[in-house]
Amino acid sequence: MKILMVCLGNICRSPLAHGIMQHLVEQEGLDWEIDSAGTGDWHVGQQPDRRSIAVATKYGVDITKQRAQCFQPDFFERYDYIYVMDNNNFRDVMALARSEEDIAKVRMFLSQDIVPDPYLDEGQFEPVYQMIEKRCHELIRELRK
Repeated sequence: MKILMVCLGNICRSPLAHGIMQHLVEQEGLDWEIDSAGTGDWHVGQQPDRRSIAVATKYGVDITKQRAQCFQPDFFERYDYIYVMDNNNFRDVMALARSEEDIAKVRMFLSQDIVPDPYLDEGQFEPVYQMIEKRCHELIRELRK
């Protein structure tokens, strides 16, 4: 199974989701591929935000090897599931969909809410980490069925 996590710049939320999910998948012994991307290209090639790295490290998750990339239409072919962090990401990814099959792969990461972007609020990195970790555990249970 191949899963892509998507946020705006691919330096805060989606790298956390990518790293947490990869960490959990490895613990479970699952042969899943996890990756992340952003809908914007401002940070392409950069490491995740230092605050995302710090909170992930605190919980034993290493995201330092990740590099930001911009979502491309061919990602629809490469991934089975594409999880987006908020409504703007959803709209931007859906605008690149070329078929009903592409559309069917795109889902909100949180089914009833959005993952807030902590970029401008230092105090949000910890709650965002907790929110993402909880959802990653749920996704593994859901996707294993």
